[in-house]
Amino acid sequence: MVRYEILDHTADLLIRADGKDLAECCENLAYGMFDQMVALKDVRPLTARTVDVTGTDPEDALYSFLSELLYLEDGEGLVFCDFKVTIDGLHIRCTARGEPLDRSRMEIRDEIKAVTFHAMEIDRQTPRLTVLFDV
Repeated sequence: MVRYEILDHTADLLIRADGKDLAECCENLAYGMFDQMVALKDVRPLTARTVDVTGTDPEDALYSFLSELLYLEDGEGLVFCDFKVTIDGLHIRCTARGEPLDRSRMEIRDEIKAVTFHAMEIDRQTPRLTVLFDV
């Protein structure tokens, strides 16, 4: 199963994720974000963190969710490989499992600096999420 795909973009990283519902799209998008930073084949689900965010609109909720995960990677050195998301209106809750970054054992890929609102799309019909990341 393909969890996400990289779309052409001139300078940054554009990821699109499909799923059976928006919660699975969020899981696949988070997986794609981390897989572009570290090869997730090397990451084990040894520790768990809960991300709990509420947005002012669906785009803000998605932005906050991904930004919080990125903060845990940047601030605490954690990389995640497994995500379980629930969505209730503008509230996203995720249990993310992974482990501390280990440069001696993990394949490091690209650094993602930030999540952006530019080119963000939430397609409830398909369902599908598209997010541009600043690299």
